[in-house]
Amino acid sequence: MNEEQVHHAFLVSVFLKGAHALIECIGGLALALISTETITGLVRALTQDELSENPHDFLASHLQAWAQGFSLQSKHFYAFYLLSHGMVKVFLVIGLLRGKAWSYPASLVVLGLFILYQLYRYSYTGSIGLLVLTVFDVVVMAMIWWEYRLVRHKLA
Repeated sequence: MNEEQVHHAFLVSVFLKGAHALIECIGGLALALISTETITGLVRALTQDELSENPHDFLASHLQAWAQGFSLQSKHFYAFYLLSHGMVKVFLVIGLLRGKAWSYPASLVVLGLFILYQLYRYSYTGSIGLLVLTVFDVVVMAMIWWEYRLVRHKLA
């Protein structure tokens, strides 16, 4: 890949990371504002018809089980996690898109820490979603590193 293609891939990956960060912020804010009863009721309303047709439906039964165990502490944890995670990433994405020198190493460190935490959580949950997110983060880290090397080379 030439420098222009690398830069384009970098921009796409950073924009995608920024979009994901905004979704996390919105989700965290929604969790902070919506009661656990509302969440449980919404899941029940969404899965009721499917479970009446097929009581063993995989997705509907797992969503219901998740909603039944969704506590106030879980809600607070996920709201805080999503908001803080999203806000940090939005801050870093803005720095990267503005070409701020500090944002490249800071992004690499933060994404590395997020990857370690995601792998730790995966070891307990086995969530395929965490693996997909981790692979995406590794690709974004590679793009940031590549772009950082180009930026440093131009500055030297």
